[in-house]
Amino acid sequence: MGVRVGFEAGVARAIFAGADFLLMPSRYEPCGLSQMYAQKFGALPIAHRTGGLAETIFDGKTGLLFDAADGEALSAAVQRALALYRNPREFAAMRRAAMALDFGWRRSAERYADLYRRLIAR
Repeated sequence: MGVRVGFEAGVARAIFAGADFLLMPSRYEPCGLSQMYAQKFGALPIAHRTGGLAETIFDGKTGLLFDAADGEALSAAVQRALALYRNPREFAAMRRAAMALDFGWRRSAERYADLYRRLIAR
């Protein structure tokens, strides 16, 4: 475990790439990018099921979610993560699923472009 105060993109990428899990016990998270970066690099997020975290982490498939914002639920999620880590085949499969997620703008941009074309045609 380590702490670094400040931000450097290269260091952040190295941390995500070198981590197995990312702990995100946020009580409130309207969107968040850290869980998406972590998933892209194969670090599975362990997060409170709230806001954008709940929308971008698929429990048991691309990360681990817990419902109550308390120490007991957080501890149970960490225990699930440790059990997952002890099962290399399942752990590797979940990491592959997380890295395969597409958080890019291409599909959204195509839908917007299609909408604009239909509106202009009217």
